Amino acid sequence: MATVTAESSTSKPFVRVPTRRNQLSDRAVMNLFIWPTLILLIIFNFFPLFYSLYLSFTSYRATSPTAPVWVGIQNYTNILTDPDLWQAFTTSGRYVLFSVALQTVVGFGLALLVRGKFRGSGVVTTLILIPMMLSPVVVGLFWKLIYNPSFGFFNYAIPFINPAALDMIGSRFADIPVQYLALASVILVDVWMWSPFVMLLVLSGLNAIPDYLYEAAAIDRASSWFQFWRITVPQVMPLLLIAVLFRTIEALKSFDLVMGMTGGGPGNQTELIAVYLFRVAFQGQFRSGYASALAYIILIIVIAISNLYIRYLNQAKGEA
Repeated sequence: MATVTAESSTSKPFVRVPTRRNQLSDRAVMNLFIWPTLILLIIFNFFPLFYSLYLSFTSYRATSPTAPVWVGIQNYTNILTDPDLWQAFTTSGRYVLFSVALQTVVGFGLALLVRGKFRGSGVVTTLILIPMMLSPVVVGLFWKLIYNPSFGFFNYAIPFINPAALDMIGSRFADIPVQYLALASVILVDVWMWSPFVMLLVLSGLNAIPDYLYEAAAIDRASSWFQFWRITVPQVMPLLLIAVLFRTIEALKSFDLVMGMTGGGPGNQTELIAVYLFRVAFQGQFRSGYASALAYIILIIVIAISNLYIRYLNQAKGEA
């Protein structure tokens, strides 16, 4: 028996216990994943950011073989006195104001509509979200074909409109300048595309409102209008401000939709600030230093507007 025991003990397989040297610590694994990401961010984000900041204080053209020449704040002073740039800022201001305002109203209305459970509400919600999932360039080209004066859908739809109503619409819009109509057509497409985004955020806020608030208001015989302004709006306001903040920033940077539809035309009537920046940097004279200074001015404006939104957002959170 002793012999068998000895043989059985010697026949056990050898199991090597891992030492600490063969194991990676949690910190080593963390560094293994973090440092490559940080290196890529530094190469592709921080280096262009600081290099463009340097170029904003120089006179430099991307197509010129000469090195950048330091000119100080001359690019910034030239920007502030450029009438074409102020025209682009004015157009961008109108675009942001009207598009974000309409998206807020339409998105809020769609959220209230979808919140009420009805037959086929899931299908309706999915169909509403489709424009948001499309590429802005594709949307711009798609609506450019719709607006086409020769074979566009609008030309086929106009004969089916009531002639009296068409005459009334034509008389009211006859005195509006062409540039406003061109900008309005782009705003309409932007509202069609991004109102579902506002709807999603507002809908999440509506679903988070406790039912007992409405039940208590119903017991006190509060009207629907009172419940909307005293319960629904304050509770949804934080998420609504987040939606407005995101859409304002994206509208200020809007480029692909306008380039796909109008290319900034007719003339420069739909030339937003991002389109103007593209033309200065990559068309014509390739004024890289001037374009870099303009990009930083736009960045400062976006940061300032974002801070205002965040301040009101914190106030809305406190009130909610």
